[in-house]
Amino acid sequence: MSSSTALRELQRELETKANDLSKVQKDIAKNHQVRKKYTIQLGENELVLKELDLLKEDANVYKLIGPVLVKQDLAEANANVRKRIEYISAELKRLDATLQDMEEKQNSKKETILKLQQRMQSLQAGKAKA
Repeated sequence: MSSSTALRELQRELETKANDLSKVQKDIAKNHQVRKKYTIQLGENELVLKELDLLKEDANVYKLIGPVLVKQDLAEANANVRKRIEYISAELKRLDATLQDMEEKQNSKKETILKLQQRMQSLQAGKAKA
């Protein structure tokens, strides 16, 4: 196989790997956006829980359902908010694990691209000497 053919093959492989890396980076960006949304929701729900904890047991609590405020039991409201916090926390843990996996893939792809670039440079250097 001639060096120019090998060089073209490496170039194609490099483009493929670069596209793969780009996809992983986009997925990481999406993960960060979703994570940011969940983090905000977690903060809001923790604030609601603190407010509910300040209320007396006989206090009136209302839940907004569509355009209507519906009276809700304080214990039920507390339980709902705690479940929501639990769910959001679990989602954040899942997103963190996914993010860590994607970052490992990203680093692996970067290393592969670097090795391909080095192989191309050595081929080009060999071609220049010839």
